[in-house]
Amino acid sequence: MADNRPLPPGYSVPVHRSLTVPILLAGAPRLATIVNGTLAAALGIGLQLWGVGLVFWIVAQGICVFAARRDPQFADVLIRHIRTRGYYAC
Repeated sequence: MADNRPLPPGYSVPVHRSLTVPILLAGAPRLATIVNGTLAAALGIGLQLWGVGLVFWIVAQGICVFAARRDPQFADVLIRHIRTRGYYAC
């Protein structure tokens, strides 16, 4: 049942959109983008495999952007999934 009475002064607080939207870099979560860039730089600079590093970054970033479109917090969920042991593991 909807109540259409006006709220008393000071009862409602505006919530800015920037407080609820996750931080994304290049369309992927910040942590995933930093990890992708670090691994691509290690391949490109450290092992002198420039092409492999660039291809790795493009593919990994694309996968992260695809996953972030479905769930912007997929990196946090993945980390929690890896850290938590299953109850019914044999």
